[in-house]
Amino acid sequence: MKTFKGERIYLRKIEINDITDRVMDWFEDKELMEFYTNSKKTITKETLIQSIKSGEEKGNLYTYGIFTNEEDILIGTIKLGPINFNHRISDLVILLGDRNYLGKGLAVEAIKVGNELAFEEFDIRKLFGGMYESNVPSIKAYTRAGWLIEGNLKGFYLHNGENEDRILVGCFNPKYFSNEEIEKIASNQKRYYQL
Repeated sequence: MKTFKGERIYLRKIEINDITDRVMDWFEDKELMEFYTNSKKTITKETLIQSIKSGEEKGNLYTYGIFTNEEDILIGTIKLGPINFNHRISDLVILLGDRNYLGKGLAVEAIKVGNELAFEEFDIRKLFGGMYESNVPSIKAYTRAGWLIEGNLKGFYLHNGENEDRILVGCFNPKYFSNEEIEKIASNQKRYYQL
């Protein structure tokens, strides 16, 4: 099975036997899940497995495990998709679920490896995503992994009874975007958010 390696972690497609009770505990951690899913639906083992199988069958959504190189421990997931093949764009969502590995820069590394995976394996032109403005750790992780802030959607979320902006981020495949285009976006990001 093909893997994509970083310095401390590697990504490979997640298998059903990877989804243990320890992994499912991540989806019951309210703090981890606060910003993970916009639908606020409960993620069960059955719904997770069905989502993985359905994405693979449709060929537009793939879930990868984030594993440590040294101990070979599954510490999180990266979801690529749904992929829009007409425009060659996709979302890339990370969950670093094992709290023992938080705050060590592994999310940044996993996103960087995820960028490579998307660009090299799937020929994605642009990755995009959005996050709650108050989810500063996520915004920092993505921007440190080469993503750029493109704008915001005012009051997009209703969070704890208050309107909250959605910060829009993107990562651009240099095969399809010139340095000038990327530089222009990078220079604009400072007006959206100070990191």
